[in-house]
Amino acid sequence: MKLPIIKQLTQFIEDNDQDYVNEAIEVLESICEVSSLKDEELDVIAELISNMYGAIEVDKMIKDGTPKKEALNAFMQRVLGSIDK
Repeated sequence: MKLPIIKQLTQFIEDNDQDYVNEAIEVLESICEVSSLKDEELDVIAELISNMYGAIEVDKMIKDGTPKKEALNAFMQRVLGSIDK
């Protein structure tokens, strides 16, 4: 996951609507079912999907009252903490 991408997507959700990101996730997940995709292509799509889900999580924290910067940092700490385990 990349913080700048999550930050950009979070701003997109704030400016537009979370539904756009949810629909983009559905499209990308559908594309993953194409059998001729190479592993590298699947990795890129999976990275995009995980960043989108991350932005949705950050948006939820912001809507629950957490300041944006704090929500981004808390989310990334959670991600890094799960990697260390």
